[in-house]
Amino acid sequence: MRINHLQLSSAQVKHIIEGKPAQDRSQNTATASVRLIEVDEDSAGQRLDNFLMRHLKGVPKTHVYRIIRSGEVRINKGRVSAETRVQPGDVVRLPPVRISDKVAEKAERPAPAKDFPALLDDEHMIALSKPAGVAVHGGSGVSFGVIEQLRQARPDAKFLELVHRLDRETSGILLVAKKRSALINLQDQFRERETGKTYLALVQGAWPANKKVIDLPLHKYLQADGERRVRVTTADDPDGMRSITLVKVRKLIEPRPLQGLPAMSLLEVTIKTGRTHQIRVHLSSQGHPIVGDDKYGDFDLNRRVQKQGLKRMFLHAWRLQFNHPASGERVELRAELPPELADFVN
Repeated sequence: MRINHLQLSSAQVKHIIEGKPAQDRSQNTATASVRLIEVDEDSAGQRLDNFLMRHLKGVPKTHVYRIIRSGEVRINKGRVSAETRVQPGDVVRLPPVRISDKVAEKAERPAPAKDFPALLDDEHMIALSKPAGVAVHGGSGVSFGVIEQLRQARPDAKFLELVHRLDRETSGILLVAKKRSALINLQDQFRERETGKTYLALVQGAWPANKKVIDLPLHKYLQADGERRVRVTTADDPDGMRSITLVKVRKLIEPRPLQGLPAMSLLEVTIKTGRTHQIRVHLSSQGHPIVGDDKYGDFDLNRRVQKQGLKRMFLHAWRLQFNHPASGERVELRAELPPELADFVN
């Protein structure tokens, strides 16, 4: 491998020559140089963006995606996308990144140890119930998330990796793999749409009973401040991704005039594609935004429900179906509504 053109320390060169993973060193405002990191067995099959989050602690998520898009991040000298999955032996090039000393110091602090209620916990995987308000991993201004806290709580676990994601304000079932083979198997199931994912969502208004399928492409974009957003687009949009959402009305909630609340609908929402913010954008596009959604919702209604005790978005990953990565047996898990959501609809 020719590395003469890169600014590497002698230790890093030694790691590359010996075929060992390079040490991950924190960055600061004074010095930053190109780094080469060899992917080890435990990281095999991981998405590139997730891999980078672990090695660029404290770097905003928006900046991580920016250096991928610009081609500054390379795998085996080739350009890649955020969705690229790294494999053992791949050499990932990380460009110089600079973060403030304050952010670097914060990033080096270990996450507080915390275990989460488990719906399933065996030698291959954990299915846990994630509370709202907790990110699944650190990044984008969040120094730690569920996975970092779980690793601290289980120091003897050799391998703990997120299988998929949930938005920070979404509660419910989240899968964590304990083995690389389980991670790859489960992620393949998600990618091939072999899983069944159903959410409970409370939306504004009375959802029409005959509206059962939303099949509208979605387009991801960044706002001026770098925050990620998604919108419904047209079929001829080259950046649009087909997205399919199935909707079933579970309960209609009558208006509450004394509280100034309109009619609302509790929905069972099953997604056939796993796009960013898919449920939130699809439901909002039909004139029925999720109650409490601070990005795509009705802000006036959100203020009114907050006064009635609902201080979060009403979206909950309720049911998940998948094949167990070891036995192949079909598993169905359910996480009932947390008290703050159940109390509001009751």
